[in-house]
Amino acid sequence: MKSALEIKPDISYKSAGKFEETRFEKIHNEIFKNSTEASIIVAQEIAQLIRSKQEKNKSCVLGLATGSSPIKVYEELVRMHREEGLSFSNVITFNLDEYYPMTKENNQSYHHFMHQHLFNHIDINPENVNIPDGTVHIDELNQYCIDYEMNIKSAGGLDFQLLGIGRTGHVGFNEPGSHINSGTRIITLDHITRVDASSDFNGIDNVPKRAITMGVSTILRSKRIVLMAWGQNKADIIKRTIQGDISSEVPATFLQNHPNATFVLDQSAASELTRFKTPWLVGECIWNQELKSKAIVWLCQKTKQSILKLTDRDYNNNGMSDLLAQEGSAYDLNINMFNVLQHTITGWPGGKPNTDDSFRPERANPAKKRVILFSPHPDDDVISMGGTFSKLIKQGHDVHVVYQTSGNIAVTDDEALKFAEVAKDFVGETSTALNFKSIIEFLNNKSENQIDSLEVRKLKGLIRRRESYAATRYIGLKDENTHFLDLPFYETGQVKKNPLGAEDIAIVKDIIAKIKPHQVFAAGDLADPHGTHEVCLNAIFAAMKQLKPEKYMDDCWLWLYRGAWQEWDINEIDMAVPLSPSEVLLKRHAILYHQSQKDRVMFQGNDSREFWVRAEDRNKNTAILYDELGLAEYEAIEAFKRFDY
Repeated sequence: MKSALEIKPDISYKSAGKFEETRFEKIHNEIFKNSTEASIIVAQEIAQLIRSKQEKNKSCVLGLATGSSPIKVYEELVRMHREEGLSFSNVITFNLDEYYPMTKENNQSYHHFMHQHLFNHIDINPENVNIPDGTVHIDELNQYCIDYEMNIKSAGGLDFQLLGIGRTGHVGFNEPGSHINSGTRIITLDHITRVDASSDFNGIDNVPKRAITMGVSTILRSKRIVLMAWGQNKADIIKRTIQGDISSEVPATFLQNHPNATFVLDQSAASELTRFKTPWLVGECIWNQELKSKAIVWLCQKTKQSILKLTDRDYNNNGMSDLLAQEGSAYDLNINMFNVLQHTITGWPGGKPNTDDSFRPERANPAKKRVILFSPHPDDDVISMGGTFSKLIKQGHDVHVVYQTSGNIAVTDDEALKFAEVAKDFVGETSTALNFKSIIEFLNNKSENQIDSLEVRKLKGLIRRRESYAATRYIGLKDENTHFLDLPFYETGQVKKNPLGAEDIAIVKDIIAKIKPHQVFAAGDLADPHGTHEVCLNAIFAAMKQLKPEKYMDDCWLWLYRGAWQEWDINEIDMAVPLSPSEVLLKRHAILYHQSQKDRVMFQGNDSREFWVRAEDRNKNTAILYDELGLAEYEAIEAFKRFDY
């Protein structure tokens, strides 16, 4: 079974190193298949450093980061402490930054984060833990920052600095414009940084506008630096940092001058580097079908020509002369690629009955398929594949939609209060109304960072559930074919979720075993801000792996869709389902039934558009790309990738 982050082309750092593609790169980097594997390697390096210092009876001074990137490193360090006896008794830590103002008790504080993920679980001396204090009076802040610098120097300097990177290129909170000589100081946060943090704070209005951060010069004095980045959202800034010029506009580029810095990346974060994005520009390639498709689509877009208009000169002038020599002529390459893309297009996502399916993405038989459409949140189904969803029902397939989580965390307090007040007004002052009264009282008196009560969570979940029923009924699905799993990993009442557990996998496994599907559609969009899609996809992978020995699984195909944050590249698409103008409108209306997610999207990532607008633009852009490549012109296209589990 592949992990969720192995959907990108399987190109490892070591195999790529056979060529000279790293000549574009100005910082040493290591590429791993997934963030878990990479995090374990980083944790092992830290552990080795701690132990080597212990052998010399010396302190080990660590610079630590917060955010999602280092969490798995901390988990592995905690495991090594518990299971392998790794001691932190000689460790002194200095954290990079803290929001300002921010109390230590606040759930969003980095003080809370570090104790939650690391310090509460190891034997570090509390006096050796140093985290910037977000409560220092503004008049005393300058001296406080000077003292923080002096404390690092007094400890002997940073032996190892762990870093993440923001989309602005910040390290710590050194935002664009930060000088290479900057020290620990207070800084105003970039708007993009605050947007990226907004989901943690339930809206950008609640995100602090300032922070205390170590400076660029402080970081560069570290003896060893490891920067980690995971996911497609970091790919652009990673390319600019590793391959671009040194500039204060991308503060992470200052790391190019460090003699002992390494970027540790997963394949998604590395995907925009030249050696992965366009390897034919930097060396000879092994031209499999996947790479041919990628290169030819890129060539069409670069030359602004359709596939069938590409010439020998186009190939030769753009680093593909070896491909041309291998295939014989542009004509042969063009025809083959045109056919590959044409064969992805189908108006029959469940397969067209009584038809030769040799060149179709789906099988003709069985003519009526049992289909599971997994939806991580209660609206991903219609956002991501509402048109295909409708086609499958209309074409007679036995379609089941399975909502994996309740989605309750994405309902605002105002929305829940509105429903509670309507319900209370409707039932009146009876015993039944007491629950609604308690919900109203809770929401009206809810304090900052307070976790919702079970009653409030239940109400928010029911709001999402009833919106889902309304949308699926509009699509044409029977209520009995709508399933709600409410996976336990999600039900924390907080933005932070629990890790995937055996109970989650068992629940997913049970629904698959019950339906015995011929098709499974699942969310392969791993760019959602809080990783729920990734956890839900891994639950499906694990369940399907356990069920693989079952005979009915021999006929089960897995199709991955993408949703509100990402779309497949054209060369990755195995099935393209065209939508008519009326089907685009049907999809829009289905999405709009999810009223709690309209107007004020709580977890929208870095895109301010509403989900229905994102989906519509994405589907129309895919159709435009097919048209520009010389294929048929459609109003919109929903795209899918087949995945071998």
